[in-house]
Amino acid sequence: MSDAALARAIADAAGQVLMAVRGSGLFAGKALGAAGDRVANALILEKLAQVRPDDAILSEESADDAVRLDRSRVWIVDPLDGTREYSEGRSDWAVHVALAIDGAPAAGAVALPALGETFATDRPAALPPAGQSLRMVVSRTRPAPEAEMVAAAIGASLVPMGSAGAKAMAILRDEADIYVHSGGQYEWDSCAPIAVAAASGLHVSRIDGSPLVYNRRDVYLPDLLICREDIAGRVLWLIANAAKAPATVQAP
Repeated sequence: MSDAALARAIADAAGQVLMAVRGSGLFAGKALGAAGDRVANALILEKLAQVRPDDAILSEESADDAVRLDRSRVWIVDPLDGTREYSEGRSDWAVHVALAIDGAPAAGAVALPALGETFATDRPAALPPAGQSLRMVVSRTRPAPEAEMVAAAIGASLVPMGSAGAKAMAILRDEADIYVHSGGQYEWDSCAPIAVAAASGLHVSRIDGSPLVYNRRDVYLPDLLICREDIAGRVLWLIANAAKAPATVQAP
Protein backbone atom coordinates (compact mmCIF):
# COMPACT_ATOMS: atom_id res chain seq x y z
CA MET A 1 0.00 0.00 0.00
CA SER A 2 1.35 3.43 -0.91
CA ASP A 3 1.89 6.02 1.81
CA ALA A 4 -1.03 8.08 0.50
CA ALA A 5 -3.38 5.11 0.36
CA LEU A 6 -2.29 4.14 3.85
CA ALA A 7 -2.99 7.64 5.15
CA ARG A 8 -6.48 7.48 3.65
CA ALA A 9 -7.21 4.02 5.07
CA ILE A 10 -6.07 4.97 8.56
CA ALA A 11 -7.96 8.28 8.57
CA ASP A 12 -11.11 6.47 7.43
CA ALA A 13 -10.78 3.80 10.10
CA ALA A 14 -10.15 6.34 12.86
CA GLY A 15 -13.15 8.33 11.67
CA GLN A 16 -15.40 5.27 11.86
CA VAL A 17 -14.26 4.58 15.41
CA LEU A 18 -14.88 8.20 16.41
CA MET A 19 -18.38 8.10 14.99
CA ALA A 20 -19.06 4.86 16.87
CA VAL A 21 -17.82 6.32 20.15
CA ARG A 22 -19.97 9.42 19.72
CA GLY A 23 -22.98 7.36 18.73
CA SER A 24 -22.65 4.97 21.67
CA GLY A 25 -24.10 7.46 24.14
CA LEU A 26 -21.58 6.34 26.74
CA PHE A 27 -19.80 9.69 26.93
CA ALA A 28 -20.78 13.33 26.75
CA GLY A 29 -19.10 16.74 26.80
CA LYS A 30 -15.41 16.81 27.63
CA ALA A 31 -15.43 13.10 28.49
CA LEU A 32 -16.57 12.36 24.94
CA GLY A 33 -13.74 14.41 23.47
CA ALA A 34 -11.17 12.73 25.71
CA ALA A 35 -12.43 9.26 24.82
CA GLY A 36 -12.39 10.09 21.12
CA ASP A 37 -8.83 11.42 21.31
CA ARG A 38 -7.63 8.25 23.07
CA VAL A 39 -9.23 5.63 20.88
CA ALA A 40 -8.41 7.32 17.59
CA ASN A 41 -4.81 7.87 18.64
CA ALA A 42 -4.42 4.25 19.71
CA LEU A 43 -5.74 3.00 16.37
CA ILE A 44 -3.46 5.25 14.34
CA LEU A 45 -0.32 4.45 16.34
CA GLU A 46 -0.99 0.71 16.28
CA LYS A 47 -1.47 0.58 12.53
CA LEU A 48 1.57 2.72 11.75
CA ALA A 49 3.72 0.61 14.08
CA GLN A 50 2.51 -2.49 12.25
CA VAL A 51 3.04 -1.38 8.65
CA ARG A 52 5.67 1.39 8.90
CA PRO A 53 7.78 0.30 11.89
CA ASP A 54 10.86 2.25 10.83
CA ASP A 55 9.07 5.59 10.54
CA ALA A 56 8.78 8.07 13.40
CA ILE A 57 5.49 9.54 14.62
CA LEU A 58 4.50 12.94 15.94
CA SER A 59 0.98 12.92 17.38
CA GLU A 60 -0.89 15.57 19.32
CA GLU A 61 -2.07 12.89 21.73
CA SER A 62 1.30 11.25 22.48
CA ALA A 63 4.49 12.33 24.22
CA ASP A 64 6.96 13.76 21.74
CA ASP A 65 9.84 11.38 21.00
CA ALA A 66 12.99 13.25 19.95
CA VAL A 67 14.03 10.29 17.80
CA ARG A 68 11.87 11.81 15.07
CA LEU A 69 14.43 14.60 14.59
CA ASP A 70 16.89 12.04 13.23
CA ARG A 71 14.40 10.44 10.84
CA SER A 72 13.63 11.40 7.26
CA ARG A 73 10.13 9.94 7.34
CA VAL A 74 7.82 11.17 10.09
CA TRP A 75 4.06 10.65 10.35
CA ILE A 76 2.37 13.74 11.76
CA VAL A 77 -1.13 13.07 13.01
CA ASP A 78 -4.01 14.70 14.80
CA PRO A 79 -6.38 11.87 15.75
CA LEU A 80 -9.23 14.29 16.41
CA ASP A 81 -8.88 17.81 15.05
CA GLY A 82 -11.73 19.82 16.50
CA THR A 83 -12.38 18.03 19.77
CA ARG A 84 -14.81 20.74 20.83
CA GLU A 85 -16.89 20.41 17.67
CA TYR A 86 -16.86 16.61 17.98
CA SER A 87 -18.04 16.83 21.57
CA GLU A 88 -20.83 19.24 20.64
CA GLY A 89 -22.24 16.91 17.98
CA ARG A 90 -21.16 19.16 15.10
CA SER A 91 -19.81 18.01 11.73
CA ASP A 92 -16.84 20.41 11.34
CA TRP A 93 -14.12 18.19 12.85
CA ALA A 94 -11.55 15.97 11.17
CA VAL A 95 -8.91 13.25 11.37
CA HIS A 96 -5.43 14.20 10.10
CA VAL A 97 -2.88 11.62 8.96
CA ALA A 98 0.18 12.87 7.08
CA LEU A 99 3.69 11.81 6.20
CA ALA A 100 6.48 14.40 6.09
CA ILE A 101 9.68 13.47 4.30
CA ASP A 102 12.68 15.66 5.07
CA GLY A 103 10.34 18.29 6.46
CA ALA A 104 7.95 18.48 3.51
CA PRO A 105 4.40 17.10 3.47
CA ALA A 106 4.62 14.14 1.09
CA ALA A 107 1.35 12.27 1.59
CA GLY A 108 -1.73 12.75 3.68
CA ALA A 109 -5.43 12.42 4.28
CA VAL A 110 -8.07 14.51 6.00
CA ALA A 111 -11.21 12.62 6.93
CA LEU A 112 -14.46 14.45 7.69
CA PRO A 113 -16.29 11.50 9.25
CA ALA A 114 -19.51 13.29 10.16
CA LEU A 115 -19.83 14.37 6.51
CA GLY A 116 -18.84 10.98 5.09
CA GLU A 117 -15.92 12.40 3.10
CA THR A 118 -12.17 11.88 3.02
CA PHE A 119 -9.72 13.95 0.99
CA ALA A 120 -6.28 12.46 0.35
CA THR A 121 -3.22 12.89 -1.82
CA ASP A 122 -3.71 9.55 -3.59
CA ARG A 123 -6.80 10.91 -5.34
CA PRO A 124 -6.51 14.72 -5.52
CA ALA A 125 -9.83 16.51 -5.59
CA ALA A 126 -10.79 18.55 -8.64
CA LEU A 127 -11.09 22.21 -7.72
CA PRO A 128 -14.62 23.54 -8.15
CA PRO A 129 -14.97 26.48 -10.57
CA ALA A 130 -14.32 29.89 -9.04
CA GLY A 131 -17.46 31.78 -8.14
CA GLN A 132 -18.20 35.45 -8.74
CA SER A 133 -17.69 36.38 -5.08
CA LEU A 134 -14.95 35.25 -2.71
CA ARG A 135 -15.50 33.44 0.59
CA MET A 136 -13.05 33.19 3.46
CA VAL A 137 -13.32 30.48 6.08
CA VAL A 138 -12.48 31.64 9.63
CA SER A 139 -12.61 30.37 13.18
CA ARG A 140 -16.14 30.33 14.55
CA THR A 141 -14.87 31.58 17.91
CA ARG A 142 -11.79 33.74 17.22
CA PRO A 143 -11.31 34.95 13.61
CA ALA A 144 -7.74 36.05 12.89
CA PRO A 145 -7.34 39.84 12.48
CA GLU A 146 -5.39 39.30 9.26
CA ALA A 147 -8.24 37.21 7.86
CA GLU A 148 -10.83 39.85 8.66
CA MET A 149 -8.64 42.57 7.13
CA VAL A 150 -8.07 40.61 3.91
CA ALA A 151 -11.75 39.76 3.66
CA ALA A 152 -12.73 43.42 4.00
CA ALA A 153 -10.13 44.54 1.43
CA ILE A 154 -11.17 42.07 -1.26
CA GLY A 155 -14.87 41.95 -0.45
CA ALA A 156 -14.92 38.34 0.70
CA SER A 157 -17.68 37.04 2.91
CA LEU A 158 -16.72 35.23 6.13
CA VAL A 159 -17.64 31.58 6.67
CA PRO A 160 -17.23 30.58 10.35
CA MET A 161 -16.15 26.97 10.90
CA GLY A 162 -14.55 24.69 13.50
CA SER A 163 -11.41 22.61 13.01
CA ALA A 164 -8.40 23.47 10.85
CA GLY A 165 -8.97 20.39 8.73
CA ALA A 166 -12.59 21.27 8.12
CA LYS A 167 -11.60 24.83 7.15
CA ALA A 168 -8.95 23.70 4.70
CA MET A 169 -11.21 21.11 3.09
CA ALA A 170 -14.00 23.69 2.81
CA ILE A 171 -12.15 25.07 -0.22
CA LEU A 172 -12.22 21.65 -1.90
CA ARG A 173 -15.89 21.27 -0.92
CA ASP A 174 -16.73 24.59 -2.62
CA GLU A 175 -17.66 26.26 0.65
CA ALA A 176 -14.77 28.76 0.65
CA ASP A 177 -11.92 30.14 -1.46
CA ILE A 178 -9.42 31.33 1.18
CA TYR A 179 -8.19 30.13 4.56
CA VAL A 180 -5.88 32.53 6.44
CA HIS A 181 -4.81 31.62 9.96
CA SER A 182 -2.47 33.57 12.24
CA GLY A 183 -3.67 32.69 15.72
CA GLY A 184 -1.22 29.88 16.42
CA GLN A 185 -1.22 26.21 15.49
CA TYR A 186 0.98 23.14 15.77
CA GLU A 187 2.38 20.89 13.09
CA TRP A 188 -0.36 18.28 13.51
CA ASP A 189 -2.99 20.94 12.88
CA SER A 190 -1.84 21.66 9.35
CA CYS A 191 0.44 18.96 7.91
CA ALA A 192 -2.31 16.73 6.49
CA PRO A 193 -4.49 19.64 5.28
CA ILE A 194 -1.47 21.24 3.60
CA ALA A 195 -0.50 17.97 1.87
CA VAL A 196 -4.03 17.47 0.55
CA ALA A 197 -4.53 21.10 -0.49
CA ALA A 198 -1.22 21.21 -2.36
CA ALA A 199 -1.95 17.94 -4.16
CA SER A 200 -5.23 19.43 -5.35
CA GLY A 201 -3.52 22.48 -6.85
CA LEU A 202 -4.12 25.07 -4.14
CA HIS A 203 -1.56 27.61 -2.97
CA VAL A 204 -0.10 26.71 0.46
CA SER A 205 2.41 28.77 2.47
CA ARG A 206 3.07 30.73 5.62
CA ILE A 207 1.37 34.14 5.61
CA ASP A 208 4.68 35.72 4.58
CA GLY A 209 4.82 33.44 1.54
CA SER A 210 7.54 31.15 2.90
CA PRO A 211 7.17 27.34 2.82
CA LEU A 212 5.63 25.39 5.67
CA VAL A 213 8.35 23.16 7.13
CA TYR A 214 7.58 20.18 9.36
CA ASN A 215 9.31 17.88 11.84
CA ARG A 216 11.13 20.70 13.57
CA ARG A 217 12.26 20.62 17.18
CA ASP A 218 9.70 23.30 18.04
CA VAL A 219 6.40 22.03 16.65
CA TYR A 220 4.64 25.39 16.97
CA LEU A 221 3.68 26.63 13.49
CA PRO A 222 1.72 29.82 14.02
CA ASP A 223 0.23 30.71 10.65
CA LEU A 224 -0.73 29.52 7.19
CA LEU A 225 -2.44 30.49 3.97
CA ILE A 226 -4.43 28.13 1.76
CA CYS A 227 -6.22 29.58 -1.25
CA ARG A 228 -6.66 29.42 -5.00
CA GLU A 229 -3.44 30.10 -6.88
CA ASP A 230 -4.95 32.96 -8.86
CA ILE A 231 -5.59 35.06 -5.76
CA ALA A 232 -2.55 34.04 -3.67
CA GLY A 233 -0.42 37.00 -4.73
CA ARG A 234 -3.11 39.50 -3.87
CA VAL A 235 -3.77 37.93 -0.44
CA LEU A 236 -0.06 37.80 0.43
CA TRP A 237 0.38 41.44 -0.62
CA LEU A 238 -2.52 42.53 1.57
CA ILE A 239 -1.21 40.67 4.61
CA ALA A 240 2.29 42.11 4.16
CA ASN A 241 1.09 45.68 3.73
CA ALA A 242 -1.55 45.66 6.42
CA ALA A 243 1.18 45.54 9.04
CA LYS A 244 2.51 48.85 7.69
CA ALA A 245 -0.70 50.81 7.24
CA PRO A 246 -3.79 48.71 8.04
CA ALA A 247 -6.23 51.60 7.82
CA THR A 248 -5.33 52.46 4.24
CA VAL A 249 -4.69 49.08 2.62
CA GLN A 250 -6.76 48.35 -0.46
CA ALA A 251 -6.77 45.30 -2.69
CA PRO A 252 -4.24 45.68 -5.55
